[in-house]
Amino acid sequence: MMEHFVTLFDSLFLPQGLALHQSMERHVRQYVLWILCIDDETHSVLEQLSLPNVQLLKLSVLETDELLSVKSGRSIAEYCWTLTPFAPRFVFKSAPAVKRVTYLDADLWFLKHPQRIFDEFDASGKCVLITDHAYAPEYDHSARSGQFCVQFMTFQRDGGEVVRQWWEERCIEWCFARFEDGRYGDQKYLDDWPERFGPLVHVLQDKELALAPWSSVRFPYANAVFYHFHGLRILSRKKLLIGRYLLPLVLKRYVYRPYCNDLKAAINRLEAIQYTWKPQAKIASLPRRICLQLKHLCLQFKLFSQSGIMKW
Repeated sequence: MMEHFVTLFDSLFLPQGLALHQSMERHVRQYVLWILCIDDETHSVLEQLSLPNVQLLKLSVLETDELLSVKSGRSIAEYCWTLTPFAPRFVFKSAPAVKRVTYLDADLWFLKHPQRIFDEFDASGKCVLITDHAYAPEYDHSARSGQFCVQFMTFQRDGGEVVRQWWEERCIEWCFARFEDGRYGDQKYLDDWPERFGPLVHVLQDKELALAPWSSVRFPYANAVFYHFHGLRILSRKKLLIGRYLLPLVLKRYVYRPYCNDLKAAINRLEAIQYTWKPQAKIASLPRRICLQLKHLCLQFKLFSQSGIMKW
């Protein structure tokens, strides 16, 4: 079956979006990636690049009255979280023949084909797939951020809509970047899905297939289907913020370094069409302890720092 995926991002995260696409070209091959363009600038840039296996969705055309009613009261990040359950809906509406859609965070990167994930999902006979954070004990943030991660979620058109619609309604009601009354963004809503929607929702059991910074010391990278580069931000042509987690050296060398190469290639593609990409964070906005260490770190480490700043 031709797999359909959907992601969303604005112009600030074009490099990550292009790196995701490059990893899919490398490993997935037969697929369609639907991109929900949060701003018209993103849509224009992607139209110029004319990426293979990509279908563009223009948010400014698709926004519903209920979305517009909450937009002004939420930050860009919060509004993107609000949009997550809408993304599969927009694909289903645009392509009536599509039977299932997998939502991807834009900062995911495939290391191999996701067939093992889909095989487990198909064997479950259920209609929605979610993934566990699978935190290493020292990074367990489940009480605040939730047990499950909005990063790779599959919705079947038949059977999965009741779950997606419930989630969509909750995100319209409340979706903010703070912990409040057992809620956090779009993510804490997933905590009770195995009980609330038990016959419909499958939790990926092979946890090592979905790797992220918080689980990188728990599972070997070689078994992962994808890596979630949570917290990675491009600071300049020479520096990246790789986050606050301590990462195994082998992961940095064999996962972060190739991902950085894809980010560089993405930036080169953007510059080739005369597009001025934007830094995703400023040194001045980083925690003071990191700023104080920045000069020392860049002098001391030729390849990677241990505390979050990386030369690339």
